[in-house]
Amino acid sequence: MTLNAAEELQFSSPAGEANYVAARRKYPAQAIVDLAVLRDNMRHLVDVVGGAHSGTAVMGVVKADAYGHGLLPAALAALAGGATWLGTAQSHEALLLRKLGIGADRCHILTWVYNGMDAPFDELIANDIDISLGSLPGIDAVAAAARRLGKPARVHIKVDSGFGRNGFTPAGFDAALAKLVPLAKEGVLHIVGQWSHLAVADSPDVPEFVASTDRQVETFKEFTARMEAAGIPPEIRHLANTAATLNRPEIHFELTRPGIGLYGYEPDPAMGTPRDWHLKPAMTLQAQLGTVKDVEAGHGISYGRTYLTPDNTSTAIVPLGYADGIHRSASGFDMQGAKHVEKEGGPVRIMTTKGPRLLRVSGRVCMDQFIVDLHGSAAELGVHEGDTVELFGPGRGEEFAEPTADDWARAAGTISYEIFTCLRNRIPRLYEHAADVLAPDDLAKLDPASLL
Repeated sequence: MTLNAAEELQFSSPAGEANYVAARRKYPAQAIVDLAVLRDNMRHLVDVVGGAHSGTAVMGVVKADAYGHGLLPAALAALAGGATWLGTAQSHEALLLRKLGIGADRCHILTWVYNGMDAPFDELIANDIDISLGSLPGIDAVAAAARRLGKPARVHIKVDSGFGRNGFTPAGFDAALAKLVPLAKEGVLHIVGQWSHLAVADSPDVPEFVASTDRQVETFKEFTARMEAAGIPPEIRHLANTAATLNRPEIHFELTRPGIGLYGYEPDPAMGTPRDWHLKPAMTLQAQLGTVKDVEAGHGISYGRTYLTPDNTSTAIVPLGYADGIHRSASGFDMQGAKHVEKEGGPVRIMTTKGPRLLRVSGRVCMDQFIVDLHGSAAELGVHEGDTVELFGPGRGEEFAEPTADDWARAAGTISYEIFTCLRNRIPRLYEHAADVLAPDDLAKLDPASLL
């Protein structure tokens, strides 16, 4: 009998259970995404800005394959939760959402990262996708595409309020206005929005950063005044990311853009935990153990002998590695190893006959696998090949010994965003509660084999 360290799945039908069995046969790890949690996170974010009739709309940011959760399922769950906008960095994802059946009558879509010399502006305009403009060549290219189509382009003017990334700087804004104003009057460009991005809104515990955010807000408002004075006032303004959506209500304006909050995480541990903000992580990453065996004290584990077993013990193979997106920097070292470094590896929840245990990556993460020292006899602990272990989940509390992506981020020296966006597509994505969340027409848009 194999043990299961992950939360028991709720299958919608025998077909859902069969899909789970098939996924396990295909690959020894699965990313389980709860669409009800995604919907509920979005509902909460809509409530935070005052509800559907507050005058502030909410964008579900689904860039980067919805932070690794799956572009279309996450987008549909966000819409089910009350989002009226979707955001993708890359144009191909915006176009894919339209192709997969999310029409302009359903929601607005904004895209903002491109090479202005090669981007498919004509396709974006034809599909009623809003385009960010933050460079002079970009203005020219979008205008040319709009003229060719005979259809105005819906655009949002990106301004650099202090982040230093995309957008017009205060010094360069006059040149932008000189191009934008005549194009707007001609009807080539429909100036929908003005937007920017905050650098440190996720650090409310650092007075210097709070002051920096205040300066960005004032700079943003100065850009608005300059657009108004030029005769092209923005219809909507959006500045608030997840952090500002949660803790800066004065800058919700007409639209907010929560990203990481949709997936159930706080933007930075300095803000606390997801529970503090009434959010819940939507993804569980689990795997089935490979080889389980006994080894003697002093046995080297993985490359470089950076971990030596302190006692006679058993080890278990978790068949995920850096080719799957498991960070090599989440390797675990001990003082006995040749490198004389002590470092905790990424956490893994393993079920034993004595209850759940939180163990750590032992030694270096390999391309396709890593090893866990069970710190005891597998036979006595009841751990076997084929047991399901959990790398991270919804974080049900200390009594469950359940790690989250935040815990993996600490072990890897990164942030939760990178933990799930790096997960490779060879790990099957499976979706819980799809039938409870989505209308039949939306449910039909999803791959039936991915539904539990």
